Amino acid sequence: MKNTAFLEILAVLVLEAGCMMGPKYKRPTVDVPQEYRAPAPQQASQASSLGNEQWWQVYQDPVLTQLIHTAIAQNYDVRIAATRVLEAQAQVGITRANQLPAASVGANVFSQQNAKVTNLFPAYQVNGGELNLSVIWNLDFWGKYRRQTEAARAQLLATEWGQRAVLSSLVANVATAYFQLRALDSQLEISQHTLASRQQSLHLIQVLDRNGSASGLDLSQAEQLVYTASETIPDLERQIQQQENVLSVLLGENPQSIPRGRALTEQAVPQNVPAGLPSELLERRPDVLQAEQNMVAANAQIGVAKASFFPTLSLTGLGGLESNALHHFISQPSETWSGAFSVSQPVFQGGALRSQLRLARANWQETVLSYQQTVQNALEQVSNSLVASQKDREFREQQQLLTQAAEQTDQLSEVLYKNGGASYLQVLTSETNYFSAELNLVQAQLNERLALVQLYQALGGGWQQ
Repeated sequence: MKNTAFLEILAVLVLEAGCMMGPKYKRPTVDVPQEYRAPAPQQASQASSLGNEQWWQVYQDPVLTQLIHTAIAQNYDVRIAATRVLEAQAQVGITRANQLPAASVGANVFSQQNAKVTNLFPAYQVNGGELNLSVIWNLDFWGKYRRQTEAARAQLLATEWGQRAVLSSLVANVATAYFQLRALDSQLEISQHTLASRQQSLHLIQVLDRNGSASGLDLSQAEQLVYTASETIPDLERQIQQQENVLSVLLGENPQSIPRGRALTEQAVPQNVPAGLPSELLERRPDVLQAEQNMVAANAQIGVAKASFFPTLSLTGLGGLESNALHHFISQPSETWSGAFSVSQPVFQGGALRSQLRLARANWQETVLSYQQTVQNALEQVSNSLVASQKDREFREQQQLLTQAAEQTDQLSEVLYKNGGASYLQVLTSETNYFSAELNLVQAQLNERLALVQLYQALGGGWQQ
């Protein structure tokens, strides 16, 4: 018992004297500007960033929000990311166990009988057994195991931020696919309406041709207008079904039809989106935070490599019961114990330990560069999205004016043709231009909304639950 108390006191003294090898983590310097490069109207807003908003506050279409809820619950990428978090949690438990003593219990029962050899060595039989408890504790004097645990915990956090990055991408992908689907629906409606109108015009030209009031050229041009509208319908129907398949897979479901909510033009787009400060990206964007946790893990591995140069300190103990006669196992003194304190110092490893340290330092430098690159890419994405958000709105406004002008031209050319003031070629040209302008306007409206989706994701939004 005295020896046991001695070992306990020794362990306490060793732990109190222990230290942590390796550098303490410090976030490296990154060149973050005071504001984003963006058009002046965007720069004027320093309100709370759009990236702080919940995704259901940004996308207010009830059908879209339900689709996103379904995707978060069922999407395979999200579920795979969740299992990776569980794996990382288990790895922390495995690594942390190295800091604690390892104990094992053993039992042995034996029986031995020898025949009589001589009068000096008579026959005998021995029946006995032993029961023991062994403990080994590799003392973490240099902080090697604590650094390994620190690295494992950082990898766990990196995995969790990776999962949030997957969520952010999923929310953006579902919103993008849904808006693209609604744009295709709008274009299909325009094509069907245009086809019906042109079929009526063709019917009128056919009547005039039979009465000799229209030429064969007019008839051919009217047919051309019909076929120009009709050919777009099968292609749009193909794209719609394929887009529904894309959305279905994002939802974690087999290809099927997708419910519709608000029309594309009813999806709200703010005039000026608050971007906040660039420095906020360091605390909000999942990929930036994931890259930082990778740095934390790499920094801890330097401490692990440094600690490998120093002695390994171990405490071992063995205690139990042992008797050569089973019936005396409890009744007579049969206690056994032993204890030891060992030190093992690496002497020659062929340069492996120094190479391991150089490897850890090089890996740290790689993670630092990767972190700085990730921050720079984030700044680029936000700046590009801010530009796209404003310029796509300006483009949509001009396209809207162009569509209105094309509509007026189409109406006037139709009136002039009916009154003999214009040829049907002018009608053909004006109707073709108007039809193209309508389709282009839908694309411009889509781009304006996709710019909002991209900006929201670039600002680090979408993973908040």
